[in-house]
Amino acid sequence: MRNSREDYLEMMLNLKRENGFIRSVDIASGLGITRASVSYSVKKLRESGLITMSGDGMIEFTPEGQEIAERTMYRHEMLTSILMSMGVSEDTACDDACAMEHILSEESFDALMRFANTQSLPVHHHDFKKHIHHE
Repeated sequence: MRNSREDYLEMMLNLKRENGFIRSVDIASGLGITRASVSYSVKKLRESGLITMSGDGMIEFTPEGQEIAERTMYRHEMLTSILMSMGVSEDTACDDACAMEHILSEESFDALMRFANTQSLPVHHHDFKKHIHHE
C-alpha cells in the first residue's frame, strides 16, 4: 500500500492547501475512486498513525503523516520539473514523476536534485493533482 498510501497523503495535502480541510468525499472525487475504497484506505492510514478523523468526518494529519505527504509532494513537483526542463510534455512528466516518486531512493533523488541545481533548471508549476492515480 506504500504507493497508494503516498498518493492518498499527497491528495489530502493538496485538498488541505486548497480547501483548508480534508473530507473522504473530496479524496474520492480527486482520485476518481469510490467512497468505499477511500473508507478502507482512510481506515488503514488511521491504523498506521498517519491521520486522525474527527466525529464530523474531518481528516487531519499526524506529524508523521504530514511529513510523508510533504515529502511525496515535493518529490513529485521536483521530478516533474526536471522532466519538463528536459523537454518532456507536462502530462507525461507528471505521470512519470508520479511513478518515480515512489521508487526512487533518497540517494538517487538527492543526486538528481544536485544535478538539477548545477544546471539551473527552472521549476515549472503545474497542476499535478490531476495526475495522481490510485494504484
